[in-house]
Amino acid sequence: MRKFFTALVVIPLGIFFVIFAVANRHLVTVSFDPFNSATPTVAVTLPLFVVIIAVAMLGVLAGGLATWFRQGRFRRAARQHEAEVREIRTQLADLRRQTGREQRFAALPQRGIYGSAGRDKQGATL
Repeated sequence: MRKFFTALVVIPLGIFFVIFAVANRHLVTVSFDPFNSATPTVAVTLPLFVVIIAVAMLGVLAGGLATWFRQGRFRRAARQHEAEVREIRTQLADLRRQTGREQRFAALPQRGIYGSAGRDKQGATL
């Protein structure tokens, strides 16, 4: 199934990027100097498709980081709940161990011909 998904999504996406790169191979100058636009001190000349793809990748990374930080409280709550569940399961195992020893020696009273369980909701014998 994973190979099918790869073939269905990644291959057309790769073809799209190749077509995009061929169509936008003009050189552009990206300047990081806001005060001197004529002769910037920090500038890079790259093909347009590199600039656009890099900006898209940075946007995805920024969105992922923002989501990760926003969901931090939910991850913290999940860790706390997991710790509580481990503690409660330990307590339950201890209680089962304690009651299991006591039940071996104490006989349960029998009610009726089918025992204490008797019948289920529909009246079938258990």
